[in-house]
Amino acid sequence: MNEWIKNKLSVLPDQPGCYLMKDRQGTIIYVGKAKVLKNRVRSYFTGSHDAKTQRLVGEIEDFEYIVTSSNIEALILELNLIKKHDPKYNIMLKDDKSYPYIKITAERHPKLITTRQVKKDKGKYFGPYPNAYAANETKKLLDRLYPLRKCHTLPDKECLYYHIGQCMAPCIHPVEKETYQEMIDEITKFLNGGFQDVKKDLTEKMRLASENLEFERAKEYRDQIAHIETVMEKQKMAMNDFTNRDVFGYAVDKGWMCVQVFFVRQGKLIERDASMFPLYRDPEDEFMTFLGQFYEKPNHVKPKEIFLPPGTDADLAGELLDVRVSVPQRGKKKDLVDLAVKNAQIAVREKFQLIERQEQRTVGACEELGEALNIAVPLRIEAFDNSHIQGADAVSAMVTFVDGRPSKKDYRKYKTRSGAKPDDYEAMREVIRRRYSRVLREDLALPDLIVIDGGKGQMEAAREVLEDELGLEIPIAGLAKDAKHQTAQLLFGFPAEVVPLPRTSEAFYMLQRIQDEVHRFAITFHRQLRGKGSITSVLDELPGVGPKRKKQLLKHFGSVKKIREATAEDFQKAGMPAGVATAIEAHFHSGNTQQEG
Repeated sequence: MNEWIKNKLSVLPDQPGCYLMKDRQGTIIYVGKAKVLKNRVRSYFTGSHDAKTQRLVGEIEDFEYIVTSSNIEALILELNLIKKHDPKYNIMLKDDKSYPYIKITAERHPKLITTRQVKKDKGKYFGPYPNAYAANETKKLLDRLYPLRKCHTLPDKECLYYHIGQCMAPCIHPVEKETYQEMIDEITKFLNGGFQDVKKDLTEKMRLASENLEFERAKEYRDQIAHIETVMEKQKMAMNDFTNRDVFGYAVDKGWMCVQVFFVRQGKLIERDASMFPLYRDPEDEFMTFLGQFYEKPNHVKPKEIFLPPGTDADLAGELLDVRVSVPQRGKKKDLVDLAVKNAQIAVREKFQLIERQEQRTVGACEELGEALNIAVPLRIEAFDNSHIQGADAVSAMVTFVDGRPSKKDYRKYKTRSGAKPDDYEAMREVIRRRYSRVLREDLALPDLIVIDGGKGQMEAAREVLEDELGLEIPIAGLAKDAKHQTAQLLFGFPAEVVPLPRTSEAFYMLQRIQDEVHRFAITFHRQLRGKGSITSVLDELPGVGPKRKKQLLKHFGSVKKIREATAEDFQKAGMPAGVATAIEAHFHSGNTQQEG
């Protein structure tokens, strides 16, 4: 702990609020809330912690705090700060999973559709359903029972749906609003658990049709009843009051938390959602933050009621979410919460080994590499590679690995301007100069380590620019390859020396992934440029023809070969002026261009 942090800890207030932890570059890496700031923030720097929390604390070089007037204000502020700063150690619910809903549109002639987007458009939404099949099957059943329109746009005459009794054909037959409203009310009742009444009504109609010897009609009613039983009754009822609920349970093991959410709709348990993430503070506080983020996702619609496990603050959650929240104490409701907790316990146990191994391959590999190079843990690594053919289409590429994983949004590619002469060293100087001049100019994050796909010469070229021109001191490592073009040696220092890194270590495997990725990225970019150049190289030499006319010629003739064989008259038909058309013909017949092989 540095002296600056010690002094700040001594003046922390004993009030609720939020704290923002920063690394050595001033980047916010963690945001938390506390009922008593003094106690919570000090706890990070005292006592023993698990490996993950030690890693977080090891990166903290400074912190800020914001005092609030209440715990609920602190919780709301924390959620807003996490959304704004996206700290790497905070929970971020980025799962884009969405569930299907059944919707009655708010149109003059309403229709029934399935959708995964819930909008504020006055339509009526029912769900979510466990999967698209369940939603579609329920919609098919309702289509057979209630003849709402099926067409996106009204046709000029009755369609097949009208003739089979599944549409009232509003395209040619007037339908009163009251008629639609009656059907909407029945559908709403049906989807809110009233399908038993519909089933009884259909059973009575089937009996009457059978007594009147209308066997075809009776068979239709029988099939509809069977369909209701198949679609609506094959799941075991969880509750008898048909209330939509979300049931939460969580479990903690070895510094990880798993939260299980059961979606209960119309009294049935239709789906569950599981989230796993590392834990850096009290489970109750981490769970409350998760709860606030969970309902910020557009596909997570708040139900009428939420059940929480024992030990959570139902009043705080209810104030945050503005719905009815409770912690069941007995009966079927408590059993459902216990089931969610049990599922969370099983999930966190089963997943822990996999998560631990992944940590070892990523952040653990960074720690191992830092120890081997005797530098701070390189959690942000930027790697460079050059690609060209005899100096033509010279390009460079940069890939970024954060916490041992590729961060593709930070990848960059460069067309180098070092001239036609192949000069890897000058190309490396140019791309390092362009990259880190921009980093300084725009105050972007600096890497903890730069990896050069090359040997001592490329490393020295990068060092000259960084230290002599830009005044930056960033560790530089080089990766040399063997005769089979595979990662062979790790070079470090000036003068560069080979670092004895075991080939079976996680750090070595990570360097292999980095080298393969930057090479792939550079080669892909080079091939893209080479492909573009091969298409336009012949047309680049044409007199009076710029980019617009090149496109015009290719669109008209279809290929360079046909352009080469065309006459001045053909070029005029393609929209070229007479003088340009004559010049193009003369160019192709003067022997100025190479023949295609």
